[in-house]
Amino acid sequence: MDLLGCASYAVPVLGDVSDVIWAPISAIIFYRMFGGSIGTFGSAFNFMEELFPGTDFIPTFTLAWVVKRIWAARRQPSSI
Repeated sequence: MDLLGCASYAVPVLGDVSDVIWAPISAIIFYRMFGGSIGTFGSAFNFMEELFPGTDFIPTFTLAWVVKRIWAARRQPSSI
């Protein structure tokens, strides 16, 4: 999803213009993928990150995936 968000910059002027359309779509996808508190905070952050020019380098989906995996690993009981 992060690559898809950055792909719009392959066409010079299209990047910032398409972000106006992509920002709400990306935020909805983000919330549906992660849900809960990560999805709520992340979708708002992702919306702003996609909407503001020059911030598309932040890999929001990748960072949320890593955070979710770390939290899931901490919740599992140790097998000692």
